[in-house]
Amino acid sequence: MQKTVIIIAGPTASGKTALAIRIAQLFNTAVISADSRQCYREISIGTAKPTPDELAAVPHYFIDSHSIREEVNAGIYEKLALQYAGEIFSRNNIAVMCGGTGLYIKAFTEGIDDMPAIPPGIREHLNAQYVANGITWLQQQLQERDPAFYATAETQNPQRLIRALEVLDATGQSVTAFRKAAPQQRDFRVIKIGITLPKELLHERIHHRVDLMMAAGLVEEVKAVLPYRQHNALRTVGYQEIFDYLDGQLSLEQAAADIKTHTRQYAKRQLTWFRKDTAFTWYDPREEATILAAVQAAI
Repeated sequence: MQKTVIIIAGPTASGKTALAIRIAQLFNTAVISADSRQCYREISIGTAKPTPDELAAVPHYFIDSHSIREEVNAGIYEKLALQYAGEIFSRNNIAVMCGGTGLYIKAFTEGIDDMPAIPPGIREHLNAQYVANGITWLQQQLQERDPAFYATAETQNPQRLIRALEVLDATGQSVTAFRKAAPQQRDFRVIKIGITLPKELLHERIHHRVDLMMAAGLVEEVKAVLPYRQHNALRTVGYQEIFDYLDGQLSLEQAAADIKTHTRQYAKRQLTWFRKDTAFTWYDPREEATILAAVQAAI
């Protein structure tokens, strides 16, 4: 049987973890996380990590594998995930990958471009500008300086905007100049499954999840990582809003409401990203029997 990776992707709160575990149990295999924040040991509540019971159900890779003091990016993930897949393939012909970080899944399946090294001062300066002036400043800068890239960029994603500006500042060239035309060929087959729910239900689940995070102690978790607030993983939904609350800019109720709004917007961006990839077959996660039968037929 050909070595195969079954990828489960989709928006946050759609039920990816539960489905990935069911598929991994079906084939007696392991799950590789494709989530850019669940790898950090210090942040669990705001990243909606699998529960201890879920982690015990099947082996998981790239969960709690790093400290927030370390920087992980798509290039590092590509190498690690290929290594994890190799380990799984030494025992089993099938591996499961699960997550919502589209860039990490793309790096694993197609390879990632070699980007130039960025002097630390450039990143610090751009981070400071973002904190002071918000995402609008980043959007204006990139639109003026690299309009061609801006036209296709994820303009609501501050990390991507900062990355593009970093490359411009460090090299004088557009980030597109460093992109490879041809994807890498992998020696395993990939089956891509996308899951999502009707919008109202997805939003309901997002809101419920945020309420559970607040009750579970999200504020205390954020306080514990305050010294690392400039870290990429913390410049995201669920952490940024609580930093604003701790800075006295928002009430706790407003911070929770903002997390819900920003998570809905993030889910929409995730769907847009994954739907661009025509290799995905889409399902409602409540149709578990249909999905499992389709996976077995494909294998």
